[in-house]
Amino acid sequence: MDSPEVTFTLAYVVFAVCFVFTPTEFHSAGLTVQNLLSGWLGSEDAAFVPYHLRRTAATLLCHSLLPLGYYVGMCFAASEKRLYSPSQAPETWRVFLLLALTLPTIACTLIYYWSRDRWAHHPLARTLAHYAFPQSGWRAVASSVDTEFRRIDKFATGAPGARVIVTDTWVMKVTTYRVHVAQQQDVHLTVTESQQHDLSPDSNLPVQLLTIRVASANPAVPAFDIRRARWSPPSSKHLVQAELHGVW
Repeated sequence: MDSPEVTFTLAYVVFAVCFVFTPTEFHSAGLTVQNLLSGWLGSEDAAFVPYHLRRTAATLLCHSLLPLGYYVGMCFAASEKRLYSPSQAPETWRVFLLLALTLPTIACTLIYYWSRDRWAHHPLARTLAHYAFPQSGWRAVASSVDTEFRRIDKFATGAPGARVIVTDTWVMKVTTYRVHVAQQQDVHLTVTESQQHDLSPDSNLPVQLLTIRVASANPAVPAFDIRRARWSPPSSKHLVQAELHGVW
């Protein structure tokens, strides 16, 4: 169990999981895609939509390179396998190398498609296009989102990988690979799950974890789920759902 191969494998698995799911310690150390590529990504506060267009693309590419990084590391950790020469490597490792090269190739192809026409094919841009007036385009809507995000009265909560942002007009959920957007006046909020937990054995005030489905009246806009903690006495789903329109 003390072989360099096993030690490196365990260490790399821990690193990869933490790099993808980014616990607090990695955020504090700056080991995130957002921090490592901050010079290219720009500022979220200055340009929310352009920032996340680049961030989602960069995150997809960086994560797709993790298997290849493992293979390169194993070339040193298990030099006796001759992994640095694929023609001499065991067949299993040649298959792994093929997969490790295929993933970033697919990611690069997808990112290239997204970036065509100044990111017009990106999922976020395509969603915003559904809210654009005929005489304008998705960039006009993006400018509106950017302006509202810069305001100090916006509501933002949640972990970096599942952050919920509510502005005067928009409800947004920022995830690792995607940004979901819906216009408040067009959405229907539905409580799909409600879990109740006690804060402590001595507390008489439980906390409810609500899973809320945000569905747009426009069927072309994908629905998404958000989670919200609600500190209150036990309530029925119907009562909670009736209160949601006052949450934002």
